[in-house]
Amino acid sequence: MTSEAVIIGAQIVAGHDGSAELLVRLRHPNGAEGPVVLDEATGLMLMKTCGATHVDELTGQSWRRIVEGL
Repeated sequence: MTSEAVIIGAQIVAGHDGSAELLVRLRHPNGAEGPVVLDEATGLMLMKTCGATHVDELTGQSWRRIVEGL
């Protein structure tokens, strides 16, 4: 088991203001899973930071990648 939360999935969802948001699902070291919703700019930065061209490529990345680009 990993010692930090990892991304187990992501999908593009509609935001409340009509823009796209990125819903990222995390699995924590204790096995708990939970969502994190990222605004469009942060979602795009996560994709860039991870070198991902598709949301499926985020799976397995550390949750820390979310804050690296901020």
